[in-house]
Amino acid sequence: MRPNIVDQVDQTFWLITGISIILLLIITIAMLYFVYKYNRKRHPVAENIEGNTTLEIVWTIIPVILVLIMFFVSWSGFKNMRDVPKDAMVVSVTGQMWKWTFEYDNKKKSDTLFLPANKDVKFEIKSVDVNHSFYLPAFRTKEDAIPGRVNHYWIRTNEPAVYYAACAEYCGLNHSYMYAPVIVIPEKKFIEWKNYTPPDTTKSVTTVTKTDSLKTDTLKTGNVNSLNKDSLKTGNVKTDSLKKNSGKKDTVNTK
Repeated sequence: MRPNIVDQVDQTFWLITGISIILLLIITIAMLYFVYKYNRKRHPVAENIEGNTTLEIVWTIIPVILVLIMFFVSWSGFKNMRDVPKDAMVVSVTGQMWKWTFEYDNKKKSDTLFLPANKDVKFEIKSVDVNHSFYLPAFRTKEDAIPGRVNHYWIRTNEPAVYYAACAEYCGLNHSYMYAPVIVIPEKKFIEWKNYTPPDTTKSVTTVTKTDSLKTDTLKTGNVNSLNKDSLKTGNVKTDSLKKNSGKKDTVNTK
């Protein structure tokens, strides 16, 4: 079974953090030891310390080994992120100052990213103006949106819940408003939204810097019951509410 991207990214993070902490402790302890042993009171007359070939070999080889370990662990996660499953659903992601637009295989467009639960999804990412970066914190994935180029990555969605997407690269005046709700809903509701609501539910760039296309109550509570046909068509959600919930995943009532 394919490794989980979120787990791989977290494990890589903690591995690098752990190695960094251990090295910090070793260096700090060594520094304090030498400060104590070679202070002016204990050694009023300075003396030269000759090199130690064995020690120099050790402190060269060990860092090389640690760097190679971190590289191969990181590379394994990167390969998985690029190796898109053949049956993955494709969503086109377009960044512009200052909003995200999502387009599905039936040409439906939205500025709220709706996804079916427990599904592999490939994002094809591009920009129409300056550099952006499509960031999904809950899924530990991020990729630049570059004019004239299409980048990609994939995720595996979880159970129904409310997340958010952000721009992780400074792109101008309203960069801080460049959030979009990511709503994972049961596949049946997703098909209903995708096929039976207007083909374009996006809003103007001016409007979307202040509001977005989902109701505030739905975003705060994560209650999919409120995603009826009307609420799937329109809605107003303040991007401030996204920022307040930036590090959280809201649970969704699917009953």
